Amino acid sequence: MLFKKRGTFTEEDARKVIEIVSERPDEREIIIMAERVTDGAKRRLWDYARGVQLMADMTGEDRSVRVEILEGYVSERVKGTDVDEL
Repeated sequence: MLFKKRGTFTEEDARKVIEIVSERPDEREIIIMAERVTDGAKRRLWDYARGVQLMADMTGEDRSVRVEILEGYVSERVKGTDVDEL
């Protein structure tokens, strides 16, 4: 699932994204496209991905979430969920 934000992607934005992705257990990927991403937001996303993997290992499931962070230019042509509208 692609999320984009003009400006700085913060830890609060990461919390919103994680809430949305948590409601969809079949989601395998989180892609963040923002001009800048704070270290706290990166850490929160990576901790979520590690937590999903740990819980899957404990329950015997085959589930993981891949996190990709793209910093820099945010294209209007790319279709994704705008974080400011969440």
